[in-house]
Order: sequence, then structure tokens, then C-alpha cells
Amino acid sequence: MNRQQSLLAARGLTDDRDRLLTADEPLADLHESCGGSVQGTLAVPELLELVRQGRRMGLRIAREFSAFDGVEVVSGFARINPLTEEEGGGCEVLVENWQRAPYAEPSSHEQAERLDAVDRAAAEITARLNARQEVQYVNTSASDAEELHKAVTAGPGRVWTEYLELEGGDHHQPLHWRLLDGSQCSIEGSDRIWRVRLIPIGPANAPPRGFELLLVADKPLPAVALDGEVEGEEPHSRLIGSALTPVLRKPIARIIANAETIRAKLAGPLREEYSDYAGDIASAGQHLSVMLDDLADLEVVEAPGFTTAKEKVDLADAARRAAGILGMRAQAREIEVVIAKPSTPIIAVGEFRRVLQILINLIGNAIAYSPEGSRVTVSTGSVSDGTVELRVADEGPGVSTDQAKRIFEKFERLGRDSDGGNDTGSGLGLYISRRLARAMNGELEVGQSDEFAGAEFRLSLPASE
Repeated sequence: MNRQQSLLAARGLTDDRDRLLTADEPLADLHESCGGSVQGTLAVPELLELVRQGRRMGLRIAREFSAFDGVEVVSGFARINPLTEEEGGGCEVLVENWQRAPYAEPSSHEQAERLDAVDRAAAEITARLNARQEVQYVNTSASDAEELHKAVTAGPGRVWTEYLELEGGDHHQPLHWRLLDGSQCSIEGSDRIWRVRLIPIGPANAPPRGFELLLVADKPLPAVALDGEVEGEEPHSRLIGSALTPVLRKPIARIIANAETIRAKLAGPLREEYSDYAGDIASAGQHLSVMLDDLADLEVVEAPGFTTAKEKVDLADAARRAAGILGMRAQAREIEVVIAKPSTPIIAVGEFRRVLQILINLIGNAIAYSPEGSRVTVSTGSVSDGTVELRVADEGPGVSTDQAKRIFEKFERLGRDSDGGNDTGSGLGLYISRRLARAMNGELEVGQSDEFAGAEFRLSLPASE
């Protein structure tokens, strides 16, 4: 008896339609536990995929596999040998090193992280709160949350419960965040019920440094009909922002949420390649979501007569808020974002929300294009001609003279190689940012940093008198 025969635990044969014709007892039992029937299609998903690959490509496949039979986790090493047409056109299935192990439920911490990931994907309203639960920034993709966005923009810095109405009795702040996590609320202008998620930021054994606020709707908005063109607008000039964005955003959000559920294995054990594939689907969905946001913003900034509000904006404060929003992304790549504190406040005239949008784009790009373990520096200062300036410098590969000429063009994806693997941009972020800067009577430029090896983006705006 050779070594392979001593390791062999089960053998089976499939036909050209992937039906399990014969099988040794262990494989037959697993097939039936997974819902299969006698001479029915092979019911073990992990083995079925290997059989299909081997049969279609006519190649031998040898790979580890694991499957859940409803009670235990079965694992082993499968060898798939495709058969000729004369032999039936199916496959020989050989399973070696057959093992069974109890199914281990994920820890409560792992389960919580997976649920958080699903809620992040499904949330249509997100906000960043400080340790006192005061709103620092809110972002929404829901058309029925415009009143909430306006309220936060008009009066930022208040406790988040002041902007909406919690259900289930009176809630008087301050309340411990755990008492509010999972509660329901209503929002002015929305007929939907929203579920509240509060996710603490910081080490698990220390008081939270802040919170992620996620609002997840109980149902998607109804589809918006594509009406005729608006008088005075060019054909299709508002197609994405006013029609397609609300229609597409909801199914994309559901795709992301479902893919995250599969990736996190919330429904039970799953082979790593299938989990990774679900992760790819979620990433693609997030890319589409970003594209929709950018296309909607593109329509706004290119609309005739587009203007911005004139407010006093503390540039250093805006930079701190943008860095806070991107803190998790920087931490994942071990990049330090340094906000240089000016000796006196640097106050610009512009629209705070648009300035923050520009800074999130600039700092986010700097994080993506910097090597791991490096530093991104944000500094502010006054310029003699009545303008103030904010600079974002990174330690990445820098920008050549030719790249600097193209970098603000529409759909130009920075023209730099990314060490961060950030391949999800639309190539519209810098184009939109410069349009916003110019709409506020300012400018956005790029060049080599005087202090660092990488690129430096300079945002200039009118100074407040």
C-alpha cells in the first residue's frame, strides 16, 4: 500500500453534469448533510466549485478544503482528476487527510466587529462625534436627510441627539453611549425610521476618544422616476445628481452590506477564497459608491451659477477635523498626520463644508500616496496679498513638472504610483477640489515640498478682515 492510499479517506465519481454518481461513506454522508440526494448534484459547495473548475478546464486540481455539515467542520485535501468523454466526462474526487472538528462560534468581539462592518456599509448617514458626543462632521447619501445636514451645517458642535428625535420616551443628555446604541430615531423631512449605531473610537480598555455615529434606515427610498428635462438646463446636465444617484445608491449599499455579511462569515463557516471574493465585491461596491458621490459633486460644481457660502473658516480647525475623519485610514498605514499649530488663528472666507471637503481629499490622497510609517504635515499661514494658505505635504514619490500640469484635469488619477494600493479613486477629486477653491475666490496648486521629498498641495483663500 503506497502513501497516497494510506491517506485516502474517500473517493467519489461525478458525471458531466456534476452529479455525484458514487461515493465512499464519508463523502456520501457529507453530501447528504449538505442537502444532497442520491445521484444528485454534488451538494458540498467547496468541492462542487473544484469539480466544475477541473471539468471545464480539463486540469487536475489539488487543494485544501473545509465545509460545514451542520454540526462540525470537515476539512481535508481534495484531488480532482477530470475524466475523458469515454470515461463519462465527469471527475474523480479523492479526499485525503479527512478531519472533523467542532464548529467554534466566533467570539463576541469578532461578532461585534463583523456587525459593525455590515452597519458601516448599510448606513446612509454617518457622523464623527467627539468624546462628549458633539457632532464634528456629518455626511449623508440620503435625499431625505437634507434637513439634518442643513441643521448640522447651520449649528455645528451640538450633541447629536439635538438634531433628531429619539423614539421611546424622553432622553436627556448626558447619557452613556451604550444606552443609545441600537435605539431608533426619526429625522425631520424623512418618513423612514432610523436605527442608531454608536461605535466608540479608541482602545477598548479606555474611555472613548470619540464615536462613529451610523444611522441605518429601516427600508430603502422608493425609486425616483426619470422625469423630463428641467427648463433652462442642458440635456442630462443633472442626470446623475437628481435622478440616478438616489436610484443607484440604495442597491449598491445593499450589495456592499450583503457582501460584508458573507465576507465576515456571519452566516457560518466559509472557505477563505469565497470570503476574499465577497470582500472584492464589497470593495467594488464601495468604489461605485465613491464614483456616484464624485459624479454628483461634478454636476454641482459645473452647474451654471454655482456659488458657495461666505463664512469665517478657521483653517487649522478644519484641518484637525479632516484629519480626525481620516484617522482610521492613517492608523491602518501607520502614517502620522501632523497639524502644525499657528501662533495666531488663520481665518479664511469660504464655505466651511466645502473647505472640509477639499481638505479630506488632500489629506486622504497624501495618506494613500505616502509610504507606510511616514508623515503627512498640514500647515497654515498668512500671505501678504490678503490671502491665507493651507499646505498639505507628504513623503511620497512627489509630482513631476509634467504631472503637475495634468493633475487637476478631469479623470486624471494623480499621475503618481500609489504605495498604499489606493486604486478606487475616480480621478475627479482634485478637479472638483480646484473648482471649489476657485468658487470661493481661492486657488489650489501643487508642487514639490520644500521640506519633504514628496508633493505639497497649497490651498489659498481670501483672508477674513
